[in-house]
Amino acid sequence: MFHTSPWRADFPAIAALQRQQQTYLDSAATTQKPQALLDALAHYYGHGAANVHRAQHLPGALATQAFEASREKVALWLAMPSARQVVFTHGATSALNLLAYGLEGQCQAGDEIVVSALEHHANLLPWQQLAQRKGLKLVVLPLTEAGVIDLEAARTLIGPATRLVAVSQLSNVLGTRQPVRELAELAREQGALSVVDGAQGVVHGRPEFGALGCDFYVFSSHKLYGPDGVGVICGRSEALERLAHWQFGGEMVQQAGYHSASFRPAPLGFEAGTPPIAGVIGLGATLDYLGGLETEAVLAHEQALHEQLLRGLNDREGIQVLGAPQRALASFVVQGVHNADLAHLLTEQGIAVRAGLHCAMPLFGQLGWAARSVFRWRCTTTRPTCIASSRRSMPAWSC
Repeated sequence: MFHTSPWRADFPAIAALQRQQQTYLDSAATTQKPQALLDALAHYYGHGAANVHRAQHLPGALATQAFEASREKVALWLAMPSARQVVFTHGATSALNLLAYGLEGQCQAGDEIVVSALEHHANLLPWQQLAQRKGLKLVVLPLTEAGVIDLEAARTLIGPATRLVAVSQLSNVLGTRQPVRELAELAREQGALSVVDGAQGVVHGRPEFGALGCDFYVFSSHKLYGPDGVGVICGRSEALERLAHWQFGGEMVQQAGYHSASFRPAPLGFEAGTPPIAGVIGLGATLDYLGGLETEAVLAHEQALHEQLLRGLNDREGIQVLGAPQRALASFVVQGVHNADLAHLLTEQGIAVRAGLHCAMPLFGQLGWAARSVFRWRCTTTRPTCIASSRRSMPAWSC
């Protein structure tokens, strides 16, 4: 049954897309934005933009105040003990690369880094390249048939040589939640650090940093209805102290001479140069908006959309859903139809989906779909679901 989102009017782009006869189903790549965010960006740029942390004039003071207020809001959103444990970057990929370079000194040749078989390239390649630079062994955790990291195998593969475990909270391909707390505990038992890629997971449920049990939690703003160009690292204080500085300049400097310099601790020590000021302020406004919604109602609406989406896909002949999606999104293949062809046909009908390998080439290689047709839809709180309107082999979709 068709159910209009009760929050639809809060996202002006939805109405604009509807006027263009477009149905946007690519929110796993990036989301549409609430009016609260648009207002915050207009206010910042329209009332005097200024750099942060480095000026005594009023515009600079106001910008710094708003910027640091957003840091407090992120800490509150994730139930963190201190805003000083929140570092802003230029995206989740930037954040994961920061961690890979910042933790390089913690590893020696022969040590092991553990990732899972379902990682997005952003949480695979930084660790892969670190392993190559330092002569480390990259260990890949296998999956169960349902698309969940195999904990029994993990207990065997995470061992004394493990220095770091990096896993996703929610698969961007399979839509499966991963046992990140258990994996973080296995890492801690071996004295290893743990990194959780929360780019997808942070959107669907409000995670508590302490309950995750990890050392670092990374997410991006643009998937959480915020601006693009902003990433966040949340870290335990003890883990942040183990990071080496990796970019230099700006307010991360404490003292500088021609031949030596000293640098600030987290968070400013890892925010070299001019940060994404407007984006960070906009993220704070987005969190204010999201914090005003009834969490249970949002999750219930999303789950209803997801179930309806899966029914529409599973009831249709010739369609195979990958794995056992639990929430948020579904990836599927259509028998005998190339992904580019079907994406084009859907585009002609005003339906935007993601087609391809979803920045997870190794996973598709393992699943045997590396050269096949793969599509992904994600359910959000801001739009109706789509269901199959026909059972023919060539799809015709209606929303």
